[in-house]
Amino acid sequence: MKASVNKTCLIGPALREEQFIAEHLFFYLKKGTISGYASGKHYTLHAGEYGITRKNRLSRQDPSKVTEEVEKIIFVFDESFLRTFQAKHQLITTPFNSEESFIRLSGNVLFLHFIDSLTPYYNDQGQMDAAFFDVKREELLLILLQLEPELAGLFFDYGVPQKIDLEAFMNRNYRFNVTIDRFAYLTGRSLSAFKRDFHNLFNETPSRWLLRKRLEDAYNLLEKRSQKPSDIYLNLGFETLSHFSVSFKKRFGHNPTDLTGPKRKVAAN
Repeated sequence: MKASVNKTCLIGPALREEQFIAEHLFFYLKKGTISGYASGKHYTLHAGEYGITRKNRLSRQDPSKVTEEVEKIIFVFDESFLRTFQAKHQLITTPFNSEESFIRLSGNVLFLHFIDSLTPYYNDQGQMDAAFFDVKREELLLILLQLEPELAGLFFDYGVPQKIDLEAFMNRNYRFNVTIDRFAYLTGRSLSAFKRDFHNLFNETPSRWLLRKRLEDAYNLLEKRSQKPSDIYLNLGFETLSHFSVSFKKRFGHNPTDLTGPKRKVAAN
């Protein structure tokens, strides 16, 4: 079987490992196909397509739908860089109307020329020297704003998430493996206010509720859809298969693998 290849040229600050998008990202898929999930929607990107993944969102790539060879280029537009850029070019912005987590961009020859122009700056490891980071990021941002001026309202909005419907947000995003602090921030609340509002709404602590919801989903996927524990635990928000298995057995009294062999009746209490 051919080994998978997943190459990423990252231009800008390092990305966090968690599924919280802290900064705006320009994402270009050079080779392959990938799929992901964000804000209740599934997105698929094919070779040659690109767009903006916006900050302060939860997003996850679906490894089961990634082709064997994937090459991507990611530019990180962090707030420090954007503020410097805005001050330099004295840009005036208007509100950005779309709520999409991934903003697809139309094909344009300027983008293709820009991507080609990056090649001479890569070193032997396929990385770009830090000395050229801001030069190429500024060039890309100028191109984006020339072709899509309304993106200024997205990039140069430095506000924090506002208070939103907690129940709807949590029911949509409970499978994401991020901290309670992140959930609080994304719903426009302090940690203490989040815990208070959460308990008033669900009559349960966030940690207990998240574990229960994820395990109930796991039971359904294993017992009714015949999926394997190793195929589902990551997408359910568990960091390791062993943690998932221990939690599942503690909740239901059986190992998750008991539902994937010859069918056995297990009550989901």
